[in-house]
Amino acid sequence: MKQMDRYIKPYMKRYSRQLSITILFGLATVLSGALLMFVSGYLISRAAERPETILLIYVPIVAVRTFGISKAVTRYIERLIGHDAVLKILSDMRVKLYDMLEPQALFVRSRFQVGDLLGTLADDIEHLQDVYIRTVFPTVLALVLFIASILPLTLFDWKFAIWIALCLSVILFVFPLCSLYLLRRKQIDYKKRRAHLYRQLTDAVFGLSDWLISGKQKFFLEQFTASSSKMNAIDKKMRYWSQYRAFLLQVVSGIILVSVAIWAGNKAGAGDIYPAYIAAFTLVVLPILEALVPVSAAVEKIPAYEESMQRIDDIRIQMPEQQEQGGVVAEEVNEGIIDIRRVSYRYPGEERLALQNISLTIPHGQKIAIIGKSGAGKTTLLQLLQGILSPLEGTVSIDGCAAQAYRDKIHERIAVLNQKPYLFATTVANNIRLGDPTATPEDIARVAEQVKLNDYLASLENGFDTHMEEAGQRFSGGERQRIALARILLKNAPIVILDEPTIGLDPKTERDLLRTMFNALQGRTIVWITHHLIGVENMDDILFMDQGRIIMRGTHKELLQTSSRYRNLYELDRPW
Repeated sequence: MKQMDRYIKPYMKRYSRQLSITILFGLATVLSGALLMFVSGYLISRAAERPETILLIYVPIVAVRTFGISKAVTRYIERLIGHDAVLKILSDMRVKLYDMLEPQALFVRSRFQVGDLLGTLADDIEHLQDVYIRTVFPTVLALVLFIASILPLTLFDWKFAIWIALCLSVILFVFPLCSLYLLRRKQIDYKKRRAHLYRQLTDAVFGLSDWLISGKQKFFLEQFTASSSKMNAIDKKMRYWSQYRAFLLQVVSGIILVSVAIWAGNKAGAGDIYPAYIAAFTLVVLPILEALVPVSAAVEKIPAYEESMQRIDDIRIQMPEQQEQGGVVAEEVNEGIIDIRRVSYRYPGEERLALQNISLTIPHGQKIAIIGKSGAGKTTLLQLLQGILSPLEGTVSIDGCAAQAYRDKIHERIAVLNQKPYLFATTVANNIRLGDPTATPEDIARVAEQVKLNDYLASLENGFDTHMEEAGQRFSGGERQRIALARILLKNAPIVILDEPTIGLDPKTERDLLRTMFNALQGRTIVWITHHLIGVENMDDILFMDQGRIIMRGTHKELLQTSSRYRNLYELDRPW
C-alpha cells in the first residue's frame, strides 16, 4: 500500500533502533510479569506446606520483590523510549504537512475547507501516533510472546503445546481478523462522518452571525444533531461489538487458564512436576493473556489509520506539482511583470467556459482594475494568476515564468489583501511583523506611517503593543485593513492583489483607504478586483469582464469619453 510506504515504513526504518529497543523492553516487562506470577504461585503453594525453615522460601521471596521491581522499571523504560520515538515521528509528520501547506498559505482556503484542514491537523496526524503505540508495538510483542510461550511448553508436553497454541491463536489471529472484517466499513464510515462534522462545525462557527440573522439556527441545530446521532449510532455498534468480543475473549482466556490448571495437576499427580508448581504454571498464563488480548483492539484500528493517511494524501495530491518551462525555472527576478496569453478555463463538470481566450499584459508598476459582477470570471483569473488553477488553454506567466512554477515561492511574488484579512489575537506589532519576521521596530513604524496608522497608534496607551483581541476585533474594519496593508508593505512583494479590500466600508472610509493603498504601493504591480468604480480614476488601466470575457478596456478618461455605459456606471457609483 502506497500510504504505508509513505507514512509508516520510512519512519519504522529511520527509528528502527528505538522501536526495536521499545519492543525488547516490552518483552522484558511481560517476562518480568510472568516470572513474578510464576514465583508467586510457587511461593504461595510452598509456604502452605509449612517448610521446616524459612530459608526454603527465602529465595522465592527475594525473587518476587526483584521481578515486581523489574516489571515497573522495564515498563517505564519501554514507555520512555517508545513515546520518544513516536513523538519524533509525529513531529516529522507535522513538519511535512506544514511544508505542504505553508507555500500555499495565501490561497489555501480556496483549495481546502477549513474543517478538512482542522480535521487533518488536529485529528489525522495525531491519530497516526496510535499506529505505533496501540497497533505496531502490541502486535509485534504479542507475536514474539506467542512463539516464546509455545516453544518452552513443547519441552514438557508437545500435545498440550499444540492445544494451547490453537487456543492462543484464537485470541491472536481469529478475533483480530474478525474485528477487522466486521468493523472496517464502520470505522471508515465513522471517520468520514466525523470529518463531515468538523466541516459543519467550522462552517457554523465562521457563519454564526449569518445563522442568527437568518433566524435558521434551529435548522442548523437539527442538522448538526442528526449528523451527530448518525455518528453516535455507528460508535454504539462498534462499542457493542467491543463488549461482545471482550466477553468472548474472557471465555477463551478462562478455557486456557482451566486447561493449564488441569494439565499441571495431572503432571503433578503423575510425578512429573512438583505439586507447588501447579499454581505457578496456572498463574503464569495471566500476564501472557494480558499481552495477547489487546491485539484485537489494536488491529481493528487499521481502517481508521488508512482513512487518516488517505486524508493527508488528499492534501498532498491537491497541491500542484512544480511546473517548469523547458525544464528550467526562470531565473528569479522581482519585476512583477504579468503576461496572460489566450487563456481559457473550464471548471470540472461545467459546460460553460469560466474564462474565454483572455489575453492581458501588465507591465511592472502598473495599476489595473478588473471590474465585473459575480460570476464574470474575476476570481478564476485571480486563481490562475496565483497558480491555484492551471489554464485549459494558453499560458499565465510572472516575469517570464509559468505562475505554477513559483509554487513554493508564490507568496514571495504575490501579496494579497482581501475582504477580511486575518489578524491574530496578539499585538499590532506582531501582526505587522508577519510580513517580515526579521523586521525591526523602526521598520514596523515606517510601514505604519505609510498606511497612516502612526498617529492613531500613538494615541493608544500601549501603542504598537496594543492587543488586537480575537480576529482583530479591537479595531474597526478600516483600521484592520491598514494593519494588513502595513504587513504587505513589510513583505515587499512585487505584485499586490487587492481583492475587494474595501467592501463593507462606508464611502468616505473606502475612499481614504484606497488613496492610502495606492500611495503606499507606488512602484508595485497592482491588480485590483472590485465590483464598483469608487477610486478607479487612480488606475492605469480598467477592464470590464462579463461571462469570462473582457468586454471593455481602457483608462478612466478614455472610457468616460468613449463609453456611455461606463459614464452611467461611474455616475451611479459615486457617493455624491
